[in-house]
Amino acid sequence: MDTGSVSTTFDRLLAPQPAPPWWLVLVTAVLALVLVGYRPLWRLARAAVTVAHEGGHALVALLTGRRLHAITLHTDTSGLTVSSGKPTGPGMILTAAAGYTAPAILGLGYAALLGSGRVTVMLWATLAMLAAVLIKVRNIYGLLTVAVLGAAVFGVSWFGSDLLQAGFAYLAAWFLLAAAVRPVVEMQRGRRRQPGRGDSDADQLARLTHLPAVLWVLFFAVVCLAAAVAGAWFMLAPVEELHPLLQR
Repeated sequence: MDTGSVSTTFDRLLAPQPAPPWWLVLVTAVLALVLVGYRPLWRLARAAVTVAHEGGHALVALLTGRRLHAITLHTDTSGLTVSSGKPTGPGMILTAAAGYTAPAILGLGYAALLGSGRVTVMLWATLAMLAAVLIKVRNIYGLLTVAVLGAAVFGVSWFGSDLLQAGFAYLAAWFLLAAAVRPVVEMQRGRRRQPGRGDSDADQLARLTHLPAVLWVLFFAVVCLAAAVAGAWFMLAPVEELHPLLQR
């Protein structure tokens, strides 16, 4: 391959893009809230959150030295990540805690990239992460879900205009930041309806750490809300037309 073309590709990938128009940032934020708040759309969009959730479990399992076996995504938008290793200790605790915090942290990372104008980097990083998840998915529905998400990201990043790419990227970031909170609320509601079931991530962490499960629920909520606030600042601050509003 021509080294010049490789250099051009990397230059295009790493070069910052100008800040998008103010209306695009706000419109994508509103659309993200609609996706999260309107139940019929949420049932479809939640699959993307599940991919991030299970991807968070998988990544931290690998980082803490556990052996990752499989990721399964279900049609009810639940998921399961199977890893092996020591059943207690910091590695298991961090792995269990990674799921509900992963969408918020990923959304915050997206927001930081977009705030610095790295739209292309954000889209291609997403493709790389989806490819990594796809390798470990072990059911047909999960494979289709990740493949469809990957095809959408690739199509926009390769064929879309700069405006379409920016709109897609900002919508993804806003969506993850807004959507991260809702599963935490749904988990707590499920725990209240079935208090003796004890199979949520918070209940597993309670058994691992001997801390009340509700403290872990609060921890998830605080991380998600803090990421949403910080992420919003990253994305809004570079848009000059919004500065008067942000300073009020």
